[in-house]
Amino acid sequence: MNKNIDTRIPDRDVVEFEHLMESLFQCCRERLQYQSERFELPDAELRCLLLFEGERYLTAKGLAYRLNVAKSRVTKLVSALVRRGLLASLPDPADSRVKLLSLTPEGGRLIGEIARFRFEAHQAVLAWFNPEQRAELLHSLSLLSRHMKSVRDLMA
Repeated sequence: MNKNIDTRIPDRDVVEFEHLMESLFQCCRERLQYQSERFELPDAELRCLLLFEGERYLTAKGLAYRLNVAKSRVTKLVSALVRRGLLASLPDPADSRVKLLSLTPEGGRLIGEIARFRFEAHQAVLAWFNPEQRAELLHSLSLLSRHMKSVRDLMA
């Protein structure tokens, strides 16, 4: 065990941390629901589409892995996004059994809109903090993220 880890944490701190994390998680779920409604896409399709940001091509197998769902579920999501004109399916020149999936121009435009929406939402939250508070918040969130990943790795 890491000798720098403080194991003498009062129960009330753990309970408060748990409640705050649940509150943040609920807030994020509500924002995702609002985002889904605003862009008229079911949450699963929206999450699938957003994986294409910065990607030229993805495969159904790669999407299934990144979404942590069965390939059959991805096939349904991709079919819906293709019907909406947001994704295109192309044969892989290197392997005719594989379909390469890519954004259509409309899909790229929608991802840009979603990115702007998310940026503005995060900017609005940060606007409530003065510069010193923002720096402290960002530093603390960075630490939290790093330590949560460390604990996850220890639990694996």
